[in-house]
Amino acid sequence: MRLTRKRLCSFLIALYCLFSLYAAYHVFFGRRRQAPAGSPRGLRKGVAPARERHGREQSTLESEEWNPWEGDEKNEQQHRFKTSLQILNKSTKGKTDLNVQIWGKAAIGLYLWEHIFEGLLDPHDVTAQWREGKSIVGRTQYSFITGPAVIPGYFSVDVNNVVLILNGREKAKIFYATQWLLYAQNLVQIQKLQHLAVVLLGNEHCNNEWINPFLKRNGGFVELLFITYDSPWINDVDVFQWPLGVATYRNFPVVEASWSMLHDQRPYLCNFLGTIYENSSRQALMNILKKDGNDKLCWVSPREQWQPQETNESLKNYQDALLQSDLTLCPVGVNTECYRIYEACSYGSIPVVEDVMTAGSCGNTSVHHSAPLQLLKSMGAPFIFIKNWKELPAVLEKEKTIILQEKIERRKMLLQWYQHFKTELKMKFTDILESSFLMNSKS
Repeated sequence: MRLTRKRLCSFLIALYCLFSLYAAYHVFFGRRRQAPAGSPRGLRKGVAPARERHGREQSTLESEEWNPWEGDEKNEQQHRFKTSLQILNKSTKGKTDLNVQIWGKAAIGLYLWEHIFEGLLDPHDVTAQWREGKSIVGRTQYSFITGPAVIPGYFSVDVNNVVLILNGREKAKIFYATQWLLYAQNLVQIQKLQHLAVVLLGNEHCNNEWINPFLKRNGGFVELLFITYDSPWINDVDVFQWPLGVATYRNFPVVEASWSMLHDQRPYLCNFLGTIYENSSRQALMNILKKDGNDKLCWVSPREQWQPQETNESLKNYQDALLQSDLTLCPVGVNTECYRIYEACSYGSIPVVEDVMTAGSCGNTSVHHSAPLQLLKSMGAPFIFIKNWKELPAVLEKEKTIILQEKIERRKMLLQWYQHFKTELKMKFTDILESSFLMNSKS
């Protein structure tokens, strides 16, 4: 009997030890193996649920949540954390010393707010009469208003500092922009406004003399001017270059990167969808593509007449062409800088840019030795620059020899650069406003 009890006790003790070992194994080893699956950074292609983002492109990129930088995960996470802390410290250290309202009266305003500032607008409907949003950058709290209902004298002005976004590309737009400037001038005179900056979609030939009398350096009231294209006025003191950006007037969206965008083999060597003007370099480009048979390897869709508006079908075709091509051909139009450059960056398609000055006054100064596209070049744009489309066949032949892994690394570099480009612009824009508006307020 005693022997049976001893055996029973021994058996229970052995069972207890086995159970303890089994529990210890799951505690110390089971969790470690499961961690990546539960981590948001370890979600694999197609696993995570879709996340609703207004204004983000979803039709082509689907709803994949992923980390495209793979091996750089840890370093990137640490860098983002450090950057977030720096921005948080900067934004909370002095709280919001400056309140700025942005009046978006040109389509480039949406590029500034949704693409560069990564801000949201309420309501989401792009056809709404009035849309608004808020954001804090550095020591500045921004509010943004846009839409047809934003009319001079028909909305309350309760801020001292305004950034006015205008279109000065052609005569009819200049008349409309002038009315806004005269309205702002009146607000300054009656001391409803203290400081005003202008972001201007300038003329493609850089003929912007109409705004000269409004600039503070010429006795006007506009303290700062951010202007598109390589204007000879740019001095980085009170006149700064601003990017053209994407064609928001054609509803080009904010594009979220996806796993497939980075890793998939793209079926087309290059793409060009655009208007062919007679006796232009675009016509020369088409002839060169056809001559070497590369038009069969590229997504090419020329048209004879410019179309200001996109249909849903044409926009989708264009986005698909960017997403499915390794290179995007960017010939000059009226100006060297075009929307296509920035749209290609959004989809990780390397822009092949015709690096020549166009007719007009742009870059017409010895100071602008890097013109055209001096802003992009100064920020190290990883593009392929060519002076003549006769160089293209050699570029395409080299492209055919590049393996997928090298293309993946190149896409990664382009997408990272483009995000950095927009972040730098946002911080620089804010620093300039803070330095000018706060300093002038004190003086």
